[in-house]
Amino acid sequence: MPGSVLKDQMLKENGIKGGSLMQIRMTEYHVPNPESGPYGIAVCANGRIWFTEQKGNRIGMLTESGDITEYTIPTKSAGASIITPGISGELWFTEYKAGKIGKMTPQGEIIEYALPPGTAPFGIAVGCDDAMWYTDMAGHQIGRLSSSGEITEYKLPKPGAFPSFITRGADDALWFTQNQSGSIGRITADGDISEYPLPGEQSGPVGITAGPDGALWFTEINGNQIGRIAVSGKISEYPLPTANARPHAITAGGDGALWFTEWGAGQIGRITVNGDITEYPIPTAESEPHGIAAGPAQSIWFAEECGRIGKISILD
Repeated sequence: MPGSVLKDQMLKENGIKGGSLMQIRMTEYHVPNPESGPYGIAVCANGRIWFTEQKGNRIGMLTESGDITEYTIPTKSAGASIITPGISGELWFTEYKAGKIGKMTPQGEIIEYALPPGTAPFGIAVGCDDAMWYTDMAGHQIGRLSSSGEITEYKLPKPGAFPSFITRGADDALWFTQNQSGSIGRITADGDISEYPLPGEQSGPVGITAGPDGALWFTEINGNQIGRIAVSGKISEYPLPTANARPHAITAGGDGALWFTEWGAGQIGRITVNGDITEYPIPTAESEPHGIAAGPAQSIWFAEECGRIGKISILD
């Protein structure tokens, strides 16, 4: 069904900490059920936008023309969270309440893989070995799901680390945030784990992505900062202009900058590799943006828990 366009607003860059003046358009699309709770989001090679409905227990698909199709997850109250494209046109997503990994085929069929009891998967990413790697918030471990469905788990050195997002780095290792231990983790395809503590005691890292500069960029939801870690382990941090912004997810944009959601402030942030930060307010109040992903033509897409999907278009 068509997704109605709620807001279509042109905004200018706030110019915080320098940065060139840039004009954008922000558009919001209404998800059919406003109580669905869009959370994770991904963009496929064909330009279609896929998102999880954490409360609605569905996977949604939005075309660039605004048409929305929804697919019900077989397991009830699965807790669908993060979603990411696979290597063969399929989508993979985590079900943290059900303890499963979901796979959606290009034909729209959903297949679920049950994980060991007590598992709560959250972040998920494709590894250099073409397997799906995921974080386990409850078991405090990193998991690997092979193309044949074989599961391997790697315990983290510190209990209670609460691993969150995970991404593949330029060094072909998987990098992940450890929300409760305040550190960044790294795991190789062979299962070797390294940890890098962050300077602040209350940083609370959540989102992480590979940047265009070869480093990993991450959000600090408690520290109110954006962090950068080189593959050598060197860490830099950049405070956000807005207090209590609670940055959540982050992605590398087609414009060469990093874009992130500010869940607490209802804004989308942009940071250049030089550390210049810009913030854009979302038109809808109490939007609660979570997932974010880069799309075609330098567009940025994000999921709003209030029942909307947002799009940023760069106009110049």
